[in-house]
Formats: sequence, C-alpha cells, structure tokens
Amino acid sequence: MKVLFLDGTIIGNKTGAVLEMVRSYIEETGCGYELEILKLADYTHQFVDGRPASDYNDDMKKLVHKFNEADGYIVATPVFQGSIPGVLKNVFDMLHPHTMRYKPVSIVANGGTYQHHLVIENQLKPILDYFRCLVTPNYVYTHRSHFDRDNNIIDNDVHDRLRELARVFVKYAEMSKRLSKDALDDD
Repeated sequence: MKVLFLDGTIIGNKTGAVLEMVRSYIEETGCGYELEILKLADYTHQFVDGRPASDYNDDMKKLVHKFNEADGYIVATPVFQGSIPGVLKNVFDMLHPHTMRYKPVSIVANGGTYQHHLVIENQLKPILDYFRCLVTPNYVYTHRSHFDRDNNIIDNDVHDRLRELARVFVKYAEMSKRLSKDALDDD
C-alpha cells in the first residue's frame, strides 16, 4: 500500500513537522506501507481553470499522477485567514472525482487560534466527502503553542493524538483493501 503524505502549503514548517510525526507513528505500527511525503512547495503550480489536463505544466501533471497512484493519504494543512491554503484547494480542483474514491484519508492541521479547527469540519471534510474518501474520524489540530522554536511538537497530548490517528489510519487502510474502487455511478 502506498500512502501519500501531502504537505498542503508552500510556506512555513509546522505543517511539515506534524506530517513527519504522523509518518514516524505509522512506521511504528509495522504496517510496511510505502510512505511518500509530497511537499507542494516543491512544485510549480498553475491556476486550475477548467482547461484539459494535458494543457497544464509537467508539475501539475506529476501531482495528479502522485494522487492517482496512491492508495491512501495523510493531508496536512495550515489554516490561513480561516481557510485552507488556495494552493491546496487548487490541487484538489485538478483531480478527477474518482481519484480518491474509497481510499483512506487522515487529516492534520495547524493554526494560530484554537477556533480555526472548524476549518477542517466546514471546508476540508466536505471536499474529501465529495471525493468519497474514507476519512478517519479523528483528525488532529495543532496550535502554535504546541511547538517549540524549532517547530518540534512539545505537547504530549498532541503526540498521543497523532499516535492514535496513525493507528486508526492503518485500520482504515486495511479495510480499504477489500473495497472495490470502481464507481457505481458516473458522478
């Protein structure tokens, strides 16, 4: 099973730090999955505007390919101005609606206020529901107070929640292996 760890921003380091911790906790489960971190900052993005996929640059095509070949995803996002970053939404807009269908997804996010956790519920989950992902119920939201100056997570409760997220993700991933990804409709 191949799991794509999506660092859903082009600036900052906290999101990547959380993603790295989830990766280490999934490795600790001994599942043996192939784990790949994809940093949006490493790609040249184009605004998705409805043109044919073949008309986008090579980096946009590579992003789509990475999503298509993955069997599951850990989506990490910062919250900016009460929303997910535009670059992350732009990537979702590039994907075919069946790309992530019935594949497991866990969410980790970070933001500057505690109220921003609602962005996961009100924006990110509906997008993933549209794709018909198997979204784990236990996302983890972190606040800047959970990190030290070097962006290391210093809150033990956050570590416990990330370990639990990893454990549940692996269970969802195992369950998804038995589900057909074939669409029963044309949506």
